[in-house]
Amino acid sequence: MIQVYHNNRCSKSREALQLLEEKGQQLQVIDYLKNAPTADELRSLVQKLGIKPEQLLRKNETIFKAQFAGETYTDDEWLQIMAENPILIERPIVVNGDKAVIGRPPENVLAIL
Repeated sequence: MIQVYHNNRCSKSREALQLLEEKGQQLQVIDYLKNAPTADELRSLVQKLGIKPEQLLRKNETIFKAQFAGETYTDDEWLQIMAENPILIERPIVVNGDKAVIGRPPENVLAIL
């Protein structure tokens, strides 16, 4: 089953979800703002994505600019910061087994079907 870390208020997240639904995929939609992933879950996601935790951050968010911009943190610290502030997590993230992609642009999600 494909997991989609989704924010319904985000147009790109909605577009990616629609693409997957149109392909008839069985989905587990995770509203990550209500059910924030733990630091360990985020560690697994960045490993599947093949990126550093800092690359998963939404740096244009107000909270990032106010509290974290210009600061240096370890990978573990970034994971904990995102677990505590899920609005900072880039979206959508689509996971299929041991592979994951960020749906920006939304068509990226088709690569792991």
